Amino acid sequence: MFPNPFPVASIVRFACRPVRLWAVALALCASTLALNAHAQRTLSLDAALRLAEERSRQLVAQDAAAGAARAMAVAAGQLPDPVLKAGISNLPVNGSDRFSLTRDFMTMRSIGVMQEFTRADKRQARAARFDREAEVAEAGRAVALANLRRDTATAWLDRYYQGRMRELLQIQRAELNLQIDGADAAYRGGRGTLSDVFTARSALAQLDDRILAQERQIVTAQTRLARWVGPITPPPSPVLPDLSSVRVDAHNLETRIGEHPQIALMARQEAAARAEADIAQSNKRSDWSVELMYSQRGAAYSNMVSLNLSIPLQWDQKNRQDRELAAKLAAVEQLQTQREEATRESATEALSWLQQWQSNRKRLALYDSSLIPLAAERTQAVLASYRGGASPLSAALETRRMEIDTRLERLRLEMDTAALWAQLEFLIPATHPALDTGPSAATGETQEPQK
Repeated sequence: MFPNPFPVASIVRFACRPVRLWAVALALCASTLALNAHAQRTLSLDAALRLAEERSRQLVAQDAAAGAARAMAVAAGQLPDPVLKAGISNLPVNGSDRFSLTRDFMTMRSIGVMQEFTRADKRQARAARFDREAEVAEAGRAVALANLRRDTATAWLDRYYQGRMRELLQIQRAELNLQIDGADAAYRGGRGTLSDVFTARSALAQLDDRILAQERQIVTAQTRLARWVGPITPPPSPVLPDLSSVRVDAHNLETRIGEHPQIALMARQEAAARAEADIAQSNKRSDWSVELMYSQRGAAYSNMVSLNLSIPLQWDQKNRQDRELAAKLAAVEQLQTQREEATRESATEALSWLQQWQSNRKRLALYDSSLIPLAAERTQAVLASYRGGASPLSAALETRRMEIDTRLERLRLEMDTAALWAQLEFLIPATHPALDTGPSAATGETQEPQK
């Protein structure tokens, strides 16, 4: 007989393989569904930004202000409404002809129309002033939107990292429970002391107190986030945005700081002040008014037509129109100098944020490469020494507490770095034409994995 090429064990394994494959496939499907369900119950940063923008009433108010100014610009460019005039002149009030409209030849019933002809350049200047006010409102909307995005991102990141800190404390609590069980077993086996048991339980109580304090921080962070995205919101998504780069760098910060929404708003306000100065300049030339009137007298007398021309006499321009123009030009200079000073201050502040952000990233790399691994290795070494009876449990617990503090400090540093990222990321609007070529990275460092 030929030997069996398929041993019984191989046949059984081969027969069971489809079952295992189906089991693996079902497990993968179940895990995928669970991840999708979890993703639906969480809030990403992009979704939070969209919700905050949809809920904002400040943006609606700025849109309404811009629309109102645009409408006023159209109205300001038109001629003034004509004036209809009607009246009675030279009406007798005594004698035989009193209150008669027809017997006295001087009595006239008049109707007329008067039109003020505002100069075209003056109407254009007034319309331009409201156009500039509309641009101020639009720039104010950009400021409100930038502040909203920055504050929403900061609140979202704060809530995210507060949750990460709670997870870290809970993981450490589970490990501390194992140490308490070990201390109890050692005490019952005569290898430990009752003092070790109480020391471990005291450490657990202190850790529970830290978890409760962290829960309060989470509630506070959730309240701040609800200010922007609504009171009923899921927790933040576990997926962080790319925090390794920002849109500005130290080389082009001076040139791009003018795109800052607040600086852009001040530039629009300066343009509106210039439009006011243009109106003051146009006011140095008077507008004319023309009046046409038709007067009717008695049947025995001729009717009459009157044509009047009115021109204001600017006999003291030096103390009126020139003074007004000087005041408007001084206001323009004031706004210009304020904008230049604010530009310098904003550039310095942004550069300080950028330098601190870059420094924090280097510190995070140090935590990941040295501080946290060393703290973990020290904890393992002291725990091994404790299990071998060479060191007390208090030393092991103190070492573990120091490791927890190191990991928490790393998370706090990462949270501060993320807050700086939000300040820099939303410093300049992403929709600005200068950004069409794509964001520029402020550093060439590679992104560290999220801890």
